[in-house]
Amino acid sequence: MQFSPTNGDFTFVSSTEAEELSGTISAPDIKLNMSSDSVKDPYATTFLRQRGYGWLLEVEEDDSEESKPLLEELDIDLKDIYYKIRCVLMPMPSLGYNRQVVRDNPDFWGPLAVVLLFSMISIYGQFRVVSWIITIWIFGSLTIFLLARVLGGEVSYGQVLGVIGYSLLPLIVIAPLLLVIGGFEMVSTLIKCKQKP
Repeated sequence: MQFSPTNGDFTFVSSTEAEELSGTISAPDIKLNMSSDSVKDPYATTFLRQRGYGWLLEVEEDDSEESKPLLEELDIDLKDIYYKIRCVLMPMPSLGYNRQVVRDNPDFWGPLAVVLLFSMISIYGQFRVVSWIITIWIFGSLTIFLLARVLGGEVSYGQVLGVIGYSLLPLIVIAPLLLVIGGFEMVSTLIKCKQKP
C-alpha cells in the first residue's frame, strides 16, 4: 500500500507489503546571490539567510573607539562636582562662585558622595548608620519635593536631592573641628551656649 505524499518530498510505503525499505530524500537546490563569501558559508548559514533569519548570525563588533571612559559613561563630571563644593563652602559671588549652580544644574553623584562622607564621619564604628543616613536623605528629599510641588513650587526631585545633599558640606567641615575643640572645655561650652536659643 502506497500513500501519495502531500508535498512530493517523501514516499510512504507500508512495511507489511514491502520487504525492503529504501528511498532517498532530495534536498531542494538552494542558491543565494549574495557574494563570493557565500560559497564558504556552511549549509546551515545559507539556509538561515535564505529563510530570513540571517539576523541570528550577525555579531556586534565592539569598537574601541566608541567605548567611553567609566566616568563619562556614568555621567560623572568631577570638575563640576568640585566647583559646586567650592560654591557651597564659599558662597561669595565676588570670588566667582555662583551658589545658584547647585539648584540650576543638579547632579546625583556629588550629593551622594557628600552624604556618604557625612555618614562615614557619623558612624564611629556603626556601619548601620550609613544606610539610615542615605535612606533619610532620599525619602526626606522626596518629602520636601512633594511639599514644594503641593505648594506650587517648580522644582524637580533632582534639584531637591542636590541641594539637600550639598547642604551637608558645612557639617562635614565642622565635625573634625569639633573633635579638636571638644578638648577645650571653655570653647565647647561657648559653642553649646550659642546653639541653644
